[in-house]
Amino acid sequence: VQLQESGPGLVKPSETLSLTCTVSGGSITTNSVVWGWIRQPPGKEPEWMGAIDASGTTYYNPSLKSRTSISRDTSKNQFTLQLSSVAPRGTAVYYCGRGSEGWSPWGQGTQVTVYS
Repeated sequence: VQLQESGPGLVKPSETLSLTCTVSGGSITTNSVVWGWIRQPPGKEPEWMGAIDASGTTYYNPSLKSRTSISRDTSKNQFTLQLSSVAPRGTAVYYCGRGSEGWSPWGQGTQVTVYS
């Protein structure tokens, strides 16, 4: 399985960030597998943001839940992260990954910089 993140590298404060993860070599509708997002700001630990499972049920970090939405397009085997009202502290490398008794693999990550 391989995952590839895509989306804008620069976002302005208060805008909505939208990132897409394209999955190859496996289906996002596979039972007992979830697909999620984490982000890692410079010099900090990774932060789990949320996930979506095979049935389309979503799970969110409570601290981000009010601003986060994860959806999917099964026809394209993709899932998408939307984070509203981004702030400069949202500058980070964003990763998508596959979860099944542990998280692996992860995509290579995509740098997102929030600037004004």
